[in-house]
Amino acid sequence: MFTGLVEAMGRVVKVSTVGAIVKLQIEAPFSRELKKGQSVCVSGACLTVVSYNDTCFSVDVMNETVKRTKFNSLTEKGAGTIVNLERALRAGDRLDGHFVLGHIDGVGAVRSMNDGGSGSYIVKVEAAPEIMRQIVGKGSVALDGVSLTVIDSSEDCFSVGLIPATLSNCTLGILKTGDRLNIETDIIGKYVLAKLYNVLHGNSPNKKSVNSISIEQLTEMGW
Repeated sequence: MFTGLVEAMGRVVKVSTVGAIVKLQIEAPFSRELKKGQSVCVSGACLTVVSYNDTCFSVDVMNETVKRTKFNSLTEKGAGTIVNLERALRAGDRLDGHFVLGHIDGVGAVRSMNDGGSGSYIVKVEAAPEIMRQIVGKGSVALDGVSLTVIDSSEDCFSVGLIPATLSNCTLGILKTGDRLNIETDIIGKYVLAKLYNVLHGNSPNKKSVNSISIEQLTEMGW
């Protein structure tokens, strides 16, 4: 698990494809401290260290991850791509961001970037309906692995604020309109949405209680 607080920015130095796997070699300041099998959040995606040396570590990206993330463009951009990096949270560490699993829900795109004053920006991000259903105002979202608070949302986009400290410490500082972003929605919201869906569709082991609940009753209860 991760917090969404970027530890460092790394640079992809090599991209290669072996069958259905994309292999990435990433330059990182903490590479020598890693161990084989550890997890590193790479621009929002949880990946496993398969090898490392004093300057770089390597990860294998499965086809499902490639399809679900913006990593599908790495084979085109290749070496030189800058990525956000965070090592896994250790038991006892402060959780200063929010619960980030590194499981990307999909890819969004920057619709607009507006001056928020004092060096900050308000960024609007377009996303698919299945992602937008899990976005709530003042809730949490991770963009390229960065923990952010949603300002507001509509049917097809949501906005976040980027303060100067965030802009200087991660790749969001070089964002521009049209750029693609890995999106992970809040895990708590996913469980609530899944539970509500199961209740509404009768997919619950407690059939008696399910059959006695109506849409009106759910509305009255705050759903």
